[in-house]
Amino acid sequence: MRHAVVEISHEEAHLVRFDSEHHDSARIKTHGRRTPGSAVRAEHELFGEVCDALAETPEILVTGSKTAVADFKHYVEKHRSALAPNVIGYETTNHPTENQLLALARTFALKHDQLDGTAPI
Repeated sequence: MRHAVVEISHEEAHLVRFDSEHHDSARIKTHGRRTPGSAVRAEHELFGEVCDALAETPEILVTGSKTAVADFKHYVEKHRSALAPNVIGYETTNHPTENQLLALARTFALKHDQLDGTAPI
């Protein structure tokens, strides 16, 4: 599928891939217990898994809390720069439902597609 939206936190990510007719979703969570000093490592492992899951997706919208979105953006720019051009936007959200997340992503993707001249979703 051409589009994806991910709601990111420091503990998990909710990924929704979609096109004009279908969507599927998945959750990725951090592994193991967090211990002092392990939070950054666990966060980087989570962010790496999210990047791997999104590697073949041409248009990605990243949502979540302000700090989680900023931390993920920094991770992508520093460690996964090949994925950075596929991220069409970063939006702050407050725990949307899957339907709200999908509606936001469809609206965002449609606007993006109209701006860059590609076919709508």
